Formats: sequence, structure tokens, C-alpha cells
Amino acid sequence: MNNNSNLNNNDELGDEIDIKALFKSLLINKHLIAASTAFFAIIALIYSLTLSNIYQSTALLSPVDEQSSSSQSLNNIGGLASLAGISIPSTSGGNSTKAITKITTLSFFEENILPNIFLPDLMAVRAWDEESNSVIYDSSYSVQDGKWNEIPHPQTSYKAFISKLQVSQDYETKFLTISIKHESPYIAKEWAELVVNEINDSFRAKDKREAESAMKFLNSQMALTNYTEIKQVVAQILKQKMQQLTLIEANEFYVFSYLDQPAVARKKIEPSRASICILGTLLGFMLGVLFVLVRGYFKED
Repeated sequence: MNNNSNLNNNDELGDEIDIKALFKSLLINKHLIAASTAFFAIIALIYSLTLSNIYQSTALLSPVDEQSSSSQSLNNIGGLASLAGISIPSTSGGNSTKAITKITTLSFFEENILPNIFLPDLMAVRAWDEESNSVIYDSSYSVQDGKWNEIPHPQTSYKAFISKLQVSQDYETKFLTISIKHESPYIAKEWAELVVNEINDSFRAKDKREAESAMKFLNSQMALTNYTEIKQVVAQILKQKMQQLTLIEANEFYVFSYLDQPAVARKKIEPSRASICILGTLLGFMLGVLFVLVRGYFKED
């Protein structure tokens, strides 16, 4: 028993000695640790200063009521039309749900966003000059000639745009938030408004085409039948479709309306230079300590 107690005491003493030796080694090499910490702190500071300020513009939107009285009436008349032997496409609801998904698709970017933006603002921007309110471009685009070294592929541009776009929805209120990040707060606001306008116009144009196509079909059915009952049903459906077209043209905000419009941000959202410097300093300290410990271990061997 006494032997076992002595062994345990020796192990505890050895551990204590090792810990003391460890702190002694760190104290002896404090200048090395301090140098490593200072070096990485300076690197982090320089790196943070090279980063451009990023600004964010946000739009808060509310889905427009899609189930209007005219669409409900049209669904009711659709039952009568089916009894009369006329097949009418049902009115499709849920435009806002479809629009949320559509906003982040490649097709929406290529058809609605890409033709309406200045591509260098997306693919060649380096910084924003606040005094002149102008964008500074990198070497991939020549401002004097207005030419690219290599024109970015639309799919590459799409990925760059999606990285700046944030879309989120509150599932309780159904309110939608669309945010754009950019080096220029003015471009961020412009693009946020562009996304909202284009998604509204896109679904307005689609529904208008469908309504006009349905009216052409109904007129052709009216000309083909001699039954008074069928003509009455078709006339009622045509009336509802005309009302639908009126609503499509009259509504400025077809899918989403503003609760809060995008604004030009006065303060940057990124980068957090203080956080970068702190992380760089901690990294330098930990690497310095690790280097001292590893070197001391190999020296003992």
C-alpha cells in the first residue's frame, strides 16, 4: 500500500513539475509569442483595411390579395362551363409563393435582372467612392474602352448576384424581406427596387397572357355553338376575364406591395474590422503558444 501511495504522489509531483515547466517555457519564450501575436494582428489589420465597405438595402413586402371576388366568381362559373362541355383552365392562386421561388432562379435573373443592370457593377466592382458617388472597377473591365477582358458567363453572373441577394419570409405574417448587399448603397437600393418591380411585372405579364388566351378560346367557343345556355355561360366567363384583365392593368403592385421601401444605407453592414483584428490577434497568440510547446516537446526528446 505504501508503495502505491508513493507512486501516486510521484505522479502528482511529476504532473505539477510538468505544468510548472510548461509555464516556465512559455514565460521564457514570451517575446516569441508576443512577436507572433503582433505579426498576425498587423496582418489582420492590413487585411481588414483592404476590404471594401458593404452596404445593404432592404424591402419589406406584403403579398397582394390574390383571391379577388372576380377570381372566385370565375371558379364558380367554371363549374357551369364544365357542365356545358367547355373546358376552362382554373385560375391559379398562390402567385406570391411562386414568386418567392422565382426570384432566386437563373431564368428570372437572365430574363429580368441581367438586361436591366450594368454588368460591371456586379462582376467588376472593387470599391465605391463616397465623395463622387462612383464605382471603382477592377482590371477585368476597362472603363475607358467599355470592354471586358473576358465577358462573364450569365451563370457566373447569376451566382454573383445570388450571393448579394437575401430573400426571407415570416411564416406567421407572410411578410417578405428582400435585401441586396453591394459596395455602393445607391446600387443596393436600385437593385432591391428592381427585383420587386420585375417580379411584379413578370407575373402580371404571365397572367395577362393567360387571360387573353382564355378570352380568345372563349370567343371561338361562342362562335361554334348555337345553344343559348352555353352562350350565356361563355358570356359570363368572358365578363369575368375582362374584369380580371382590368385588375391586372390597374394594380401597380401585382404580387407584392411595399410595407417599407428600400433606402440608401448610411452605415455599412460589412466588414466588421474590429472582429477581424481580434480574431487575427487571438490566432497569432495561439499559434505562438503552439509553436513554443511543440518546439519544447521535440527538444526534450
